[in-house]
Order: sequence, then structure tokens, then C-alpha cells
Amino acid sequence: MSLIKIVGIGHYCPENAVSNDQLSSLVNTSHEWIVKRTGICERKISKGESTVDLAVKASINAMKMAKCSPQDIDLIVVATTSPDRIMPSTACSVQSILGCENAAAFDISAACSGFLYASIIANSLIKNGEGSKALVIGSEVLSRIIDWNDRNTCVLFGDGAGAAILEVSTDNSGIISTYFGSDGKTGIKALTANQFPIKTPFADASLKRDEYIQMDGREVFKFAISIIPKVVKKLLEDSGEDISNIKYIIPHQANLRIIDDAAKKLNISKDKFYVNLESYGNTSAASVPIAFSEAVNKSLLNKGDKIILVAFGGGLTWSGILLEW
Repeated sequence: MSLIKIVGIGHYCPENAVSNDQLSSLVNTSHEWIVKRTGICERKISKGESTVDLAVKASINAMKMAKCSPQDIDLIVVATTSPDRIMPSTACSVQSILGCENAAAFDISAACSGFLYASIIANSLIKNGEGSKALVIGSEVLSRIIDWNDRNTCVLFGDGAGAAILEVSTDNSGIISTYFGSDGKTGIKALTANQFPIKTPFADASLKRDEYIQMDGREVFKFAISIIPKVVKKLLEDSGEDISNIKYIIPHQANLRIIDDAAKKLNISKDKFYVNLESYGNTSAASVPIAFSEAVNKSLLNKGDKIILVAFGGGLTWSGILLEW
């Protein structure tokens, strides 16, 4: 059976860059404090562009690279934790704006692992004959679910979108191995966001709800530093590859200390990890495709290079893809 290949990748972020110094005027923090603990220097924050807006612009860039038209797309899968509305889905809104009239479209929710979850789903659907060309998107306006008075979370996140076009490979390159999983028991305690209230005449009005992102930083950090090596090793084992043959590992961009720790556990140079979180912060489902797109735009990847994409996030969830570019 032929492999499924990423033939186009693109991203888009709001132009508004918010520095650490700007945040220090909102909460009790400093540029030095944020950089030391996270590696983040700035993040892009929407001034009004929606999750759909960002998704559409990233998709246009991906379609340009793939040299395909909206009519060629027969599957759209969007990963987001910050949709503009419950329905229609972000994917259906993107379909409408782009004119992908032949596509089935739906959203998935897997937080920061979302783009890779969506890619794994699209990979399986195409292999099973459910379409031939998929548009996979990770798009977030996390700034809408952040408590801007909480210095422990507001310094971490940013807005942005990344998109990819997947189709059946015409050569031997493409997605070689995939892996994903979840731990809902830990997830409900470690990382939550935007619990919807039940506003009915029959509901208990005194019930408390969390309106913004709530995070147990220590629990998430402990999870992250253990799961990245686990995912990478599983992908290598399933594909029969050696880590020395991997050109880049493109991880979810959450915290530089997490990436440094993963490099040590895998006994590899941290230079093998592509990192751009200093300019974007944590963009959740958009994180991996933005980094992937940026690496491609910088001509860091050549045909035949093997790379690993790895993510972890709320749920708790984790996911990974090993592919040949």
C-alpha cells in the first residue's frame, strides 16, 4: 500500500507581537523571569482575527505549496481548543470561505496534540479510500481563553495557525509510522480550560466553573519530559529506524526546558530539535505545523530527510509521526 505524504505546508500568525516587557506591565513578571523558565521572548496575539481567519490564511499558504485548488480538497480536519463557536465547526467555516465544495469537514479536540491527531486521522481515512487529498489544520486563538491576570499562564501562550495538505505518495516518501494516546484520569486534574456553565431553570446556579486555562505546571512538566522520549522511541521502533538517521525532531513548542530534558533522555544533541518557541510561545494545536512550515521555508529540509513530529497536551494527550520528506 502506498504511503500518505505531506505535499504542502503553511502557516499564518497575527502581526501583533507581544513582548515579555509588555506583559510585565500587566502582571508581576519580567523578561528575565519568563525566558529563564520557558525560553519565550514574545508571542503573537490576535487583535480581532478569529480562529477561522487564521486557519484560512494558513490553508491558502499550504495549498500554494501543494499547487492544488480548493476543489481538489475532499477532506478537511481542523484541530482547535479555541473555536469561534460550537457550530458550525471551524472546518465547515473554512470549507465555506475557501470554496472546498467537495470536502467533508469536521473538527477534533486534542489540545496541543491536535494537529498530529488530525494528521493521523487523515492518513488513515485516505488509506481507506475515504478521499484522496486532505487539508489538515491546527488553529488557535488561545488569547480568548487566557486569564490575563494570571502570570503563570498568560506568559506561555500565543495565537496562530498551521496547515498541511496530505495525499497518496507517488514515490517512497511519506508517513512511515504514527503513535498517539491519552490519559484522561490525569488530564482532568492537570490542564483544563473554559468549562461551559449549565444555564437552565433546573441547574444549580452555585456550581463553580473554570472560565480560563487552568494548569498544574509541575504535573504537566513531569508528564511532558517523560512522554516525548516515549513517543520518539515508539516511532523509531515501529519504523525500524535509528535516531541517527533522523534529520530533525520537530516538537510541540511549550517550554525550552522540556525540550532540553528530552534531548538528554534520548542522548542526542538538542540541535536535532527544531525550536521556535522564543518567537511564538505555546500555540497549542498550531505549534507543530507552524514550526514545520518555518523549517521548510528556511530550506532546512531536503527531499529524503526523515523527521519526527511529536506533541503532548491537554487531555492529557500525546502523538507522533515519523515521515520521510
